[in-house]
Amino acid sequence: MGDDLNLMIEAADRRGRDVLARGELAVAAAFDARSRSLRIELANGAAVEIPVTEIQGLADAEAQACAEVEVSGIGYGLHWPRLDLDLSVPGLLAEVFGTRAWLDRQRASRAGSARSEAKASAARLNGRKGGRPRKSDVAEAEKSGKRMR
Repeated sequence: MGDDLNLMIEAADRRGRDVLARGELAVAAAFDARSRSLRIELANGAAVEIPVTEIQGLADAEAQACAEVEVSGIGYGLHWPRLDLDLSVPGLLAEVFGTRAWLDRQRASRAGSARSEAKASAARLNGRKGGRPRKSDVAEAEKSGKRMR
């Protein structure tokens, strides 16, 4: 048990040194209400700006609450006291803006709202045929080997 613990501590220490060496720690963070974006200045001199609409926990938050961002500890995290929200800087830099389920819902909402002439044409054609086939009809046709028109 003791050897395993020492190995785990050494591995965590190596990962921490790697993060420090890459400069993935925040030295400052601020919310820009005009563009509704979060600006993070990093220890390596770089800065990133992320629209808060892309970050779980901030997407629907009020501007005043978003503006209360604090850099946590040595710069590994960001904290919003009013929102009780903590995010890791390396996670944000890796484009991990929320949980997988939240990100999937965001992508699906954008995909479903896409408008194109091809989509409109397909909808008109389906309308002339009586609308989109019911899922049960499609499943039944697949079982019997029939082709849906």
